[in-house]
Amino acid sequence: MPILSPQKDSSRYDQVIQDIADYVLHYQVHSEGALETARYCLMDSLGCAVLALGFPACSKLLGPWVLGTQVPCGARVPGTQFCVEPVKAAWDIGATIRWLDYNDTWLAAEWGHPSDNLGAILAVCDYLSQRKLALGDKPLTVRMVLDAMVKAYEIQGVLALQNSFNRVGLDHVLLVRVASAAVATWLQGGNRDRVMAAVSLAWADGGALRAYRHAPNTGSRKSWAAGDASARGVQLADMALRGEMGVPTVLTAKQWGFYDVLFSQTCADQRVKGKQDQKFHFPRDYGSYVIENILFKISFPAEFHSQTACEAAILLSPQVQGRCAEIDRVVVTTHESAIRIIAKTGHLENAADRDHCLQYIVAVALLYEGLAVEFYENDFHRNHPEIDRLREKIEVIEDKYYSAEYLDPEKRSIANAVQVFFKDGSATNKMEIKYPLGHRRRRSEGIPLLLEKFRANLYSRFPPDRVEALFNIFREQQKLEEMPVNRLMDLLVI
Repeated sequence: MPILSPQKDSSRYDQVIQDIADYVLHYQVHSEGALETARYCLMDSLGCAVLALGFPACSKLLGPWVLGTQVPCGARVPGTQFCVEPVKAAWDIGATIRWLDYNDTWLAAEWGHPSDNLGAILAVCDYLSQRKLALGDKPLTVRMVLDAMVKAYEIQGVLALQNSFNRVGLDHVLLVRVASAAVATWLQGGNRDRVMAAVSLAWADGGALRAYRHAPNTGSRKSWAAGDASARGVQLADMALRGEMGVPTVLTAKQWGFYDVLFSQTCADQRVKGKQDQKFHFPRDYGSYVIENILFKISFPAEFHSQTACEAAILLSPQVQGRCAEIDRVVVTTHESAIRIIAKTGHLENAADRDHCLQYIVAVALLYEGLAVEFYENDFHRNHPEIDRLREKIEVIEDKYYSAEYLDPEKRSIANAVQVFFKDGSATNKMEIKYPLGHRRRRSEGIPLLLEKFRANLYSRFPPDRVEALFNIFREQQKLEEMPVNRLMDLLVI
């Protein structure tokens, strides 16, 4: 693709866009902790993608837009036989990683899943590697993938620290689109002007509505929305590299810019008075903070605000077994964000609705002393009416101390407590857990289990020799970093 020289008016770009471009072009990743965590994030994301292929609702969406299309030097989709052009590969990879809501998470004023950007990163890196090999050059190594991950995670995560898009009704996947556009342009050799053009075009797309994440419209789009966003980032990068002009003041333009049109609406949350400030705030510079503090979903495929509630309920489950009919009420104490996002009563439409329902997750964990992706499916729910009976007895209340610690940059807890009260006046102890297993504060406890999660996910798709080969590669940092991207992808396709 042609990479054009900088335009003379590059300084006209909004400062937010200039800062993203300067970071993605010039930041050198030296943190061993960041690179090690990126390895685990890549490993876990690929495992989630492979596991999702067992669900027809996901797998039916994969493959070329036009059946039978052949793409020389195309990008591969892990766990499948598909080799497609990079934009569709980004869509497929992003959708499979995200499908089961089991990939890593970032929680702040805005939340999201920075590993969603791997759709763009892996698709572009595999495409570039295949192309280089065809031209007789050396392919990219996985170290380039890890560097790109650090940068994409940081862009999405820092934008989320103090800027709440959900409060104005926008979905967090718009940050995936922005981060993916930036790193996809950089990976393909784009200069400062081209990166800024791509990022500005990403902002110009506006934001996806959160309607598909909430009743009465909750559905499978929430499982492919991030793949769609990462694919759009790759597409916009391609357009920018071909010389398409950017939109320099897309954020700050009066009346028509992102701030005025989409970021100044009256917040739906009545506790927020008036309008939120019409610009983004950044409490820290871009570096490697986000990936170093990323949250892994290790034990439970559930929306992250519910992870500690699920763990607490499982610990209480032995005290509840055989006494479900005697339960008077269950009290879940939580933080404000969990109440706003996943506290739901009444009818739940489908699996996408259930895996984002705090009460459903707690009820299942109490009843069955565990939680698996199959527990959200319609057949399971239909055959277990006791779940909804218990769900009706669950009360959700906020602890303002939990809400404060959730936003504290030194703690970033995701606290929940569960207590069961019986009709005879007795009760279980109040089981409180502040930090989930995937939190940085529990890394030493969590990583061995994360490795086993990866191995188990691979076994759902690959034969034993392939599983063990991939497992051993991901256990060694240097071995993985030096591996050609195309060779890793060779091992991931069928």
